[in-house]
Amino acid sequence: MEDFEKTQPIRLGPQTLRFHGSGGEYFRIWIVNLLLSILTLGIYSAWAKVRRLQYFYRNTELAGSSFEYHGQALSILKGRIVAICLLLIYQHGFDVSPFVGVLSLLLLGGVLPLLLRNSLRFRLHNSSYRGLRFRFKGTVAGAYETFLFGYLGSLFTGFLLAPLFHQRLKAYQHGNSWYGQTRFSFSARVGQFYGIYGKALLLSLAMLAVGIALTTALAGATGAFAQHHGGQDPKAVIKHLMPFIIGAVLLVYLPLLLVVGPYVNARLQNLIWNNTRLGEHRFESRLAARRLFWIYLSNFLAVVLTLGFFSPWAMVRLARYHAQCLSLVPASALDEFVADQSQEVGAIGEEAAGVFDIDIAF
Repeated sequence: MEDFEKTQPIRLGPQTLRFHGSGGEYFRIWIVNLLLSILTLGIYSAWAKVRRLQYFYRNTELAGSSFEYHGQALSILKGRIVAICLLLIYQHGFDVSPFVGVLSLLLLGGVLPLLLRNSLRFRLHNSSYRGLRFRFKGTVAGAYETFLFGYLGSLFTGFLLAPLFHQRLKAYQHGNSWYGQTRFSFSARVGQFYGIYGKALLLSLAMLAVGIALTTALAGATGAFAQHHGGQDPKAVIKHLMPFIIGAVLLVYLPLLLVVGPYVNARLQNLIWNNTRLGEHRFESRLAARRLFWIYLSNFLAVVLTLGFFSPWAMVRLARYHAQCLSLVPASALDEFVADQSQEVGAIGEEAAGVFDIDIAF
């Protein structure tokens, strides 16, 4: 309760998230994390993740108070060791024998849903706001239904069920999350996910068609160039024109990634958060695909031109924009709501921390 009493009163009305971090400040954390991770052959990356999340959490503010991250690096390191072992089993199982390969697939299918569910529990249990932690109460059966059957259904239908899988995943994740004694809820429909993925597919196909047409035109121009120069060796012609061909193709296929990605991310985040509630309180997301496209494009160019050293500024720019586009719209006095959650949790007590001892997510 001391943490709650020290915070400022929360005004009634829409509360927009704010991110106060700076690229220069985060660069110092980022460069140390990078160097120590390299020097320790990746072992320090677990501590690097904790430092990164702590920085972004404490610089994200809602209604005058910041979030906090409490995860332990050793728990993350254990999760990564498990993930690497599973990856090695998957990659080399069939190299030993078909029987071992099939067993490795069954092992992965048997343990991954449970590990991913525990990872969600770990992340929420180690996240807090105003001294009160979040919780995840998704069941093991729900994890297998969501992760295993959802993924297999998408895989065996040529990913036609991928939007359904995504909707079920978010329903499982958001619908089983709690803040204190109040549960989040999720109401987005499957058809809304199919609408976004369908438009993204049409946009991708249109841009791909333009790319194929351009590539075909370049091939024809290469042949004409060779004939014009007395039947010159086509290989020599292609070698001469290769920089221009690569540049022209990149002008088409690079925007395919930079346009479709921001469109899907913006539409999905808006759909997910506009259909998420915390008790009676709702969320409002206003991400704009065009603005996100510009951030992605400028970040990409700056990172390439600086050989990666602009990455901290790129991450901060993206975090700031995502935060300023998300608001919590309280249905009643938020001060009283947070106080009630603190009192109820204090009376009931939290689950043992031992069950949240692994984070398999990278």
